[in-house]
Amino acid sequence: MPVDTFEKVYLPNIERGETETLQQYRAQGGYEAVRMALDMAPGKIVEIVKDSGLRGRGGAGFPAGMKWSFLPKGVYPRYLTVNADESEPGTCKDRPLMEQRPHALLDGIICTCLAIESELAFIYIRGEYYNSADVLQKAVDEAYEAGLLGADVLGSGRRVDVVVHRGAGAYICGEETALLTSLEGYRGYPKLKPPFPAVSGLYGKPTIINNVETIFSVPLILTKGADWFKSFTHERSTGLRLYSVSGHVKKPGVYELPMTVTLRELIYDYCGGMRNDHDLKFVIPGGSSVPWLLPDQLDTVMSMEGVQEAGSFLGSAAVMVMDHTVCPVWAIENLAAFYRHESCGQCTPCREGSSWMHKILMRIEHGQGTMEDLDTLASIAGEGKPNTGMISGRSICALGDAAAWPVGSALRCFRSEFEEHIKLGHCPYKNKRFWMADGKFVNESFEHRPSWHH
Repeated sequence: MPVDTFEKVYLPNIERGETETLQQYRAQGGYEAVRMALDMAPGKIVEIVKDSGLRGRGGAGFPAGMKWSFLPKGVYPRYLTVNADESEPGTCKDRPLMEQRPHALLDGIICTCLAIESELAFIYIRGEYYNSADVLQKAVDEAYEAGLLGADVLGSGRRVDVVVHRGAGAYICGEETALLTSLEGYRGYPKLKPPFPAVSGLYGKPTIINNVETIFSVPLILTKGADWFKSFTHERSTGLRLYSVSGHVKKPGVYELPMTVTLRELIYDYCGGMRNDHDLKFVIPGGSSVPWLLPDQLDTVMSMEGVQEAGSFLGSAAVMVMDHTVCPVWAIENLAAFYRHESCGQCTPCREGSSWMHKILMRIEHGQGTMEDLDTLASIAGEGKPNTGMISGRSICALGDAAAWPVGSALRCFRSEFEEHIKLGHCPYKNKRFWMADGKFVNESFEHRPSWHH
């Protein structure tokens, strides 16, 4: 069993599930980073964050300090938008940060605003996160009362305001430009880039968009130092990371670990191994939108570079573990249904391609597919790699890639099982067929399939 030789700093008391009060946070040195930032020039804060190597924790992994440095000089107002639209299936790391340590997030927001010279920040939070939104709003109100927010932050004469804005539950609004159009009151359609939001974002003004976990890291870097943050490093992946582990492990949950941890250690040491000691079948390592990994890749280092070398992406670090009882055709058909539903429909490759893939997968899973369907599916989805197939690299935003990569990956990894579905005329995993609540078997014809799986 690995030994944790570091202090947990993101969620030290995650087991308790309690909301940290302003008094508790300040007693632990909370908002000291704000005092430090107030005494620094904005450019100095940016340089410290750049030196730490902090990369975005939302999926793309772009260096945070470098993104901040892209802001055009002398153009105001500037805005900070915190992407709290945690909609990627399997991801559940930002929610405990917001619900258990809301003031630590506000600490990071204030420091970031001081770094980028912004006076207004928005927290764009997933619509279904009712409790998270309430907890954050209460913390914002407390911060205003304590003089930490408003026109005179800690008596410095500097202004920082924070608005908690709830989305309407659309997956596409996790994409940064769609998030901004939604925040402006329009339908959440992504925009072509360039211009990038740092140049022309919210209301046409320079805007920085960072994930909750990214912003959360900023006060830690200021108070503990860039060298401390870099002490947890694998290649260019620095700092600790929150891994959301779900699926067929004995102890699913959110794990705070250095990015030197391997997939094997994560599953078998920290998560207690496979449920019922079953055999591992495949792993989705970074949220549902990434290619799958197989059991012979368990020694993959769970850093951004390590997972990419294995043929996938770390993404949001949402690790979904599947055992041998899972039908891969059934699993990918479920994911394809999600992306078909969540496509905004703005561009043809994503709109038509996601629908086309789902229809083919439904036919195959329910015994109505043909061998020609597999070639068609491969031509649409590609090989589960960037810029292969008819969708990847051809859509306005990354949702096209997110829809195509898992399908191409599943077909590449488990083509023999796709073929078996076609030869048998039904799914061979009988325990994965669909049953009504009264125990009666449901017609397997895809037109009459229930909307839930058992």
